[in-house]
Amino acid sequence: MKPLKSLLALALGLGAMSMARAAGATSYPDRPVRLVVPYAVGGATDVIGRVMARYLGEALGQSIVVENKPGAGGSTGSQYASKQPADGYTLVMMVESSHAVNPNVYAKPAYDAVKDFTPITNIANVPGVMVVNVSSQYRTAQDVIDEARKAPAKLNYGSSGNGGLSHLSGALFGHTTRTNITHVPYKGLGPALNDLIAGQIDVVFDNMPSSGALIAGNQLRALAVSSPKRLAHLPNVPTYAEVGLKPMNDMSWYGLGAPAGLDAAVLHKLSVAAKAALKNPELVKTIEQQGAVVDYQSPQQFRDTVERSNKAWAKLIKDIGFKKL
Repeated sequence: MKPLKSLLALALGLGAMSMARAAGATSYPDRPVRLVVPYAVGGATDVIGRVMARYLGEALGQSIVVENKPGAGGSTGSQYASKQPADGYTLVMMVESSHAVNPNVYAKPAYDAVKDFTPITNIANVPGVMVVNVSSQYRTAQDVIDEARKAPAKLNYGSSGNGGLSHLSGALFGHTTRTNITHVPYKGLGPALNDLIAGQIDVVFDNMPSSGALIAGNQLRALAVSSPKRLAHLPNVPTYAEVGLKPMNDMSWYGLGAPAGLDAAVLHKLSVAAKAALKNPELVKTIEQQGAVVDYQSPQQFRDTVERSNKAWAKLIKDIGFKKL
C-alpha cells in the first residue's frame, strides 16, 4: 500500500503545484514588474526600454520599474536577468547587440542568447548612425575614412562596451574601409556620447534613439545612417550604402524577453499586452520620433528573429576575422 500512497501523494502534490501555477498566471501581475536594461541610462536600449515600460505597464495594469545594469557590452545585465525566477516579474531588453552580436564575439559567452531566455516580442527596428562632435573637422564619412587611412590608429571610436553592436560596427567599419581606428569601450553608449560631445573621442557608431536628440540639438553631427533610405528628419544625411559602406546598412532590432521557462499563460498575457502597447498611438509616435520603426512579433516570430540573427552575426564575425574576446 505504501507505494500506492506515495504515488497518490505525488499526484496530489503535482496537482497542487499545477493549480498554484494556474492561479499565479490568472492573477499576474499582482505587483510591480521590473525591466532589466543591460546598458547605461541614455543609450538606445534605455530609451526604447523606458518607452515600452510605460505603455506595457498601462496595458498590464501594473507599474514596470526600469533597472539599468550596464557592463561588458550588455553581458552583465543579460546574464543577471537570465538567472532570475521565470515568474514574469523580471523582464529584460533583448536587443541585437546583447543577444546576437555579444554571444558570438566571446570565446566563452556568459549566457546562451536563445536557451536562457523566453522571447516575448520585438519592439522596434532601429537605424544606426555614425556621429561626431558638431565642432569636428570631419563633415562626411569619407573625411573620417581619409583621415584613418592617412594616420592609422590615430582616430578612436567609443562603444557601449567590448563585444556590443557599437563595438562590432566600428570593427566592421575598419574592415570595410581597410582602416585601423582605436576602440574605446564604455559602460554604455550614454557615457561614450558624453565624451564625444566633450571632444575626448572622435567617433561613435550609435543608434538613432540615443543620438537623435543630440543631433537635433546641434551637439552631434550625423555622417551616415543605416536605413533603407534617408530619414525624413535627416534628409541631408546619406545612408551607409550611399557612402560605400553597404555591409553596415542594416537596422538593428530591440525586443523584450524574460528568463527561460516562463509559464505559457504568463507569456500569453505579456504578448497580448505588448501587442496592445505597440499599437498605442503615443508609443508609435514616440518610437518614430527616434527614427525607429515599431515591429510587434509573436513570441515564436521573435525567437526566430533571435536565432536567425545569431547565425548571421556568427558568419559575419568569422568573415571579417574578428578575434573573439
